[in-house]
Amino acid sequence: MSARKFLVVADDTPEFMAALKFACRRARSTSGHVAILRIIEPALFEHWSGVREEIERQARDEAEALLQEVAGFVQAETGYPPEFLIINADNARAGLKKVIAEDPDIKILVLAAAAGGRGPGPLVASIAKDGVKWGDRKVPVTLVPGDLSDEEIADLA
Repeated sequence: MSARKFLVVADDTPEFMAALKFACRRARSTSGHVAILRIIEPALFEHWSGVREEIERQARDEAEALLQEVAGFVQAETGYPPEFLIINADNARAGLKKVIAEDPDIKILVLAAAAGGRGPGPLVASIAKDGVKWGDRKVPVTLVPGDLSDEEIADLA
């Protein structure tokens, strides 16, 4: 039997680290692993393919750099290196649907809600509206308050 994977979406929000920390603690306490997904949305330069390709290459380089930045943290917290997933998709929901449909070991999606009254964020709002069915699979979503302290995460996870 494969290890359970906790999937975290790596984005540029401050809440990302709260979701990652929570996923790491849960993975450690359940002998699971952490997978980190970075979604690259298409560049909007349809008329100049060279410009679009350069923007997409830069986005991929930035995604790889971000994932490398957090790899040591995940390794230290869980004892295992994270699985990196970088995909091109039209939006976050489409990217999640693709990744979850292709990997049956992904058992839980961990997201963090925006802190400070900024609303739930587009991905959380999409899940609230459209549900948690990802293709042929349903995957539970753990929604972590984005402003949890390390101590609160340790207590909850």
